[in-house]
Amino acid sequence: MTTALTLDVKAERLDFKAPFRISGYVFEGLDCVVATLSDGIHSGRGEGDGVYYLDDRQPHMLAELERTRAAIEAGPTREELRSILPPGGARNAVDAALWELEAKRAGKPVWALAGLDAPKPVVTTFTLGADDPEKMAQAALAFGPVRAIKVKLTGDLDLDIARVAAIRAARPDVWLGVDANQGFADTELDNLMAAMVAANVSLIEQPLARGREADLDGYRSPIPLAADESALTLEDVPGLVGRFDVVNIKLDKCGGLTEGLMIAREVKAAGLGVMVGNMGGSTLSMAPSFLLGQLCDICDLDGPIFLSRDRDPAIRYENGTAWCDERMWGRESPNAA
Repeated sequence: MTTALTLDVKAERLDFKAPFRISGYVFEGLDCVVATLSDGIHSGRGEGDGVYYLDDRQPHMLAELERTRAAIEAGPTREELRSILPPGGARNAVDAALWELEAKRAGKPVWALAGLDAPKPVVTTFTLGADDPEKMAQAALAFGPVRAIKVKLTGDLDLDIARVAAIRAARPDVWLGVDANQGFADTELDNLMAAMVAANVSLIEQPLARGREADLDGYRSPIPLAADESALTLEDVPGLVGRFDVVNIKLDKCGGLTEGLMIAREVKAAGLGVMVGNMGGSTLSMAPSFLLGQLCDICDLDGPIFLSRDRDPAIRYENGTAWCDERMWGRESPNAA
């Protein structure tokens, strides 16, 4: 792209239906940024939700967009954007806006520009925030005909074991994964693993803190381990090999679909499984991740289910799957939210 662009940035609040608890945090909503790029004829949009544990929150994202406004409005390519903005929510928002703008100019959907096959619905996990075991079991039942559930743990080993056991008893039919969000010490791994094996858990995300990846050297886990906080950008991938089995790509971490696709292909080449996740957000945030999900073994695209109000049109969840069509993002102009 060489045409001068106009960048419009909006700060938005996405309220949750109820508080959502994970290891070390309780969320009541999400403060995001929405970037719109226009060439005077066509426009593209993107949502950045940031990375809370890196202090990449709304004020930081807004500051980054203002700091780089002139370079963005000069009309960079998506590859050039990677050297203009660092990884994070701000770059994710602009990267998505560039993808949609390019798609509208070309009269083609983003998936075609990205060299992907026509997208299909993907099975997604549905996440349970940490709570009392019985309440979590009831919430698991309330999900209805879903196929995969992800359970947020807090690092309280005995309580986490009780949580997972209660959920498995309530939902013996689903694929079950757990997300520790860096909540455990390496000395707790064996006891955690034994309990998760007993509950037929299929994936454990980020049991140890980022920076402690070497503690997994030589560790033989009976359950696949997924890197999340340990896998921020493309540069992290080599250090995950031999320690993790799956890499969870989130576009707010790596800075957008452009780098997300690069990570997915490198992870596959390294022989690891690929997962797409999210930092929360609306359908506008999920739509680029949905396209990345076409390359993934595991998809976690449930962010909008926690919102009091999503965008219109909205991502569709049916029988445990997620579906985003081009009206939502990627080609045609959407309805007003």
